[in-house]
Amino acid sequence: MTTLSVNINKIATLRNARGGNIPDVCKVALDCEKFGAEGITVHPRPDERHIRYQDVLDLKPILTTEFNIEGNPTREFVELVKKVKPAQVTLVPDAHDALTSNAGWDTKTHQDFLKEIVSGFQQAGIRVSIFVDTNPVNIEYAAKTGTDRVELYTEPYATHYPNDKAAAVAPFVQAAKQAKSLGLGINAGHDLSLDNLAYLHQNIPWLEEVSIGHALIADALYLGLEETIKRYKAALK
Repeated sequence: MTTLSVNINKIATLRNARGGNIPDVCKVALDCEKFGAEGITVHPRPDERHIRYQDVLDLKPILTTEFNIEGNPTREFVELVKKVKPAQVTLVPDAHDALTSNAGWDTKTHQDFLKEIVSGFQQAGIRVSIFVDTNPVNIEYAAKTGTDRVELYTEPYATHYPNDKAAAVAPFVQAAKQAKSLGLGINAGHDLSLDNLAYLHQNIPWLEEVSIGHALIADALYLGLEETIKRYKAALK
């Protein structure tokens, strides 16, 4: 079964735009769980422009599904994750000022660094996933870090899907097969939506998890959060 982890960063962005605590990030996370999400994802950045470090601390004791924390493993991020001990940490190589995550790791170049980070988190009892593109070299060297999973960066799939969905999904199927052959669990995320999710899942049914935020929250503005989560889960069946 492929699980749906809802990224709630956009909820925090909306809250921070006005100040105060509307919408309440913790309440929305609990509602996502109530409506069927199997996980909650957050991506705290150093400038705290959406999810704040305090949000992460507040969420951990109340969540009953898998908690996934994404981010660039800076010293502050590593300390936060080890303190919170989520089910999973996803390592993302984004710059401090990046608007959104827009590339996977060069796992060969950063091999020694990633090995150290992966080992440290695993020793703390935290499952590790590394954000990668479909380059076979990056998947090969991701496996050599000792990571538990990789998360496939699906923006290229989403971009090319409207024009040629078969061609768009092909490199991701190949990457997922390679990762599976290396003993890695496979997650996917970035620009997945109700338009393209079902086809990705049909072609890679052994996906462990999809993490979706922007499109899901945008859909919820029209459909409501409960109905939206229901539809995303239906796309994974």
